[in-house]
Amino acid sequence: MTARPIKRSLTLKGHRTSVSLETEFWLAFRKIADEKQIPINELAAKIDADRGLDSGLASAIRVFVLTHYQAKVRPSE
Repeated sequence: MTARPIKRSLTLKGHRTSVSLETEFWLAFRKIADEKQIPINELAAKIDADRGLDSGLASAIRVFVLTHYQAKVRPSE
């Protein structure tokens, strides 16, 4: 596992921004975007729009990835 997050660039609402994510989270995030057949910037924009003001975008992406894979392991009842 990557010890330190790596800064990655995204475009949200026409503006460049960056998030610092560990390689494993970045790869999982890209895989989810591929599964959903949407550009990674579009998925990031959806996560950004849904996150609260209390959390940063990188944290919101990590929680999104975790929740996505937890749902696959433990289907809703």
